[in-house]
Amino acid sequence: MEHSEIINPSGLSALALAYIGDAVYEIYVRTRIITENPNLPAHKLHLQAVKYVKAHAQSNSIHKIADMLCEEERAVYKRGRNAKSQTVPKNADLTEYRHATGFEALIGWLYLMQKRERLDEIMKSAYDNALDI
Repeated sequence: MEHSEIINPSGLSALALAYIGDAVYEIYVRTRIITENPNLPAHKLHLQAVKYVKAHAQSNSIHKIADMLCEEERAVYKRGRNAKSQTVPKNADLTEYRHATGFEALIGWLYLMQKRERLDEIMKSAYDNALDI
């Protein structure tokens, strides 16, 4: 069953969008890392992935790609950023965590809306801009 048959992205909470967006971005990051480093042991692949999926990196990403978002995408991001989560970040400050949640909500929304080309464009740019230089 296609996910579009059972899920209306507009009817989901921002945190539900972030939940699916986290998984989608994690798969993208892992795929990029293993493609770029096919001979790394699994533990080192994991350590590389963590650099990209932690809140600090996702906060960097959304700030650097903000100008490429359309109004609708920006609204989804803000909805995620402003959502009140029951969890407290372990390894990030609250501001970075909220920006990361907004980023993940955007990824989840694009995925569920089946905007694959735009999703790929956003994730590629986010990945390329995630790490501090």
